[in-house]
Amino acid sequence: MPSKRRILQTALIALIYLVVWEAASLLVGKELLLPSPFSTLSRLIQLLANGDSWLFSGLTLLRIMSGYILGVLAGVLLAMLTARSRFAEALLAPLRAIVKASPVTSFILLALLWLSSDMVPLFISFLMVVPMVWTATAEAILQTDTRLVEMGRIFGLGRWQIVKKIYVPSVLPQFLAACTTSLGFAWKSGVAAEIIALPQKSIGYMLYQSKLRIETVDLFAWTLMIVALSMLLEWLLVQSMRRIRHDA
Repeated sequence: MPSKRRILQTALIALIYLVVWEAASLLVGKELLLPSPFSTLSRLIQLLANGDSWLFSGLTLLRIMSGYILGVLAGVLLAMLTARSRFAEALLAPLRAIVKASPVTSFILLALLWLSSDMVPLFISFLMVVPMVWTATAEAILQTDTRLVEMGRIFGLGRWQIVKKIYVPSVLPQFLAACTTSLGFAWKSGVAAEIIALPQKSIGYMLYQSKLRIETVDLFAWTLMIVALSMLLEWLLVQSMRRIRHDA
C-alpha cells in the first residue's frame, strides 16, 4: 500500500510540473523560446527511434562512467595513502584544494590543450570525482575507532581481517554517500566537457548543434534525455549500494 501511495504521489508531482511547463509555454507563445511538453516528448521519442541517438548516448555514457570509475578507484587509493601518511596528506592536500576550488570550465579548456576531444569528458569526470571520494574516504578511515582495531589485534586478527571486519564497515557509509554525490557531478561536468570539446559522437555535440541551429525543441529533448539517463544511473547505483551494504 505505501508503494502505491508513493507511485501516485510521484505521478501527481510529475503532472503538476507538466501542467506548469505547458502553462509557461502557452504564456510565452513561441516554441522557439519555450517548447511545450508535448513537442519535447514527441521529439524525444523520435530521437529514441533513431539508432544514432543510442550510439551517441552510449558513447557519452562510456566516457563519463569510465572517468567516474577511475576517479573512485583513485580517490580510494589516495585516501588510504593520505590517511596513513601525514607527509603525503601535507604534500597532496594543495592539489586537492585546487581541484575543488577551480571552475570546471578552466580544467576543460586546459584539458583541450593536452588531450583529444574524446578524452576530455573522461578526464573531467575523473577530476570531479577524485577529491570527493578521497576526502570522504580519508575522513572515514581516520574516524574509525582505534579501540576496535586494537581489540582485533589482541584477538589475533591479521591485517586483512582487520581491514575487512573493522575498517570496511566503518568506512562504507561515507564512501557510498560520496560515490552517489560524485556521480551527479561527474555526469554534469562530463556533458559540459562534451559541449566545449565537441567529440562528434556525443550528447554534448548534439546539444551544441541544436543551440547553433536554434532548434529549441531538440535542445529540450536532448536535455530531457540527459536527465533521464542521470536518474537511471543514480537509481542503479543506489540499488547496488543497498546490496553492498546488506552483504557487508
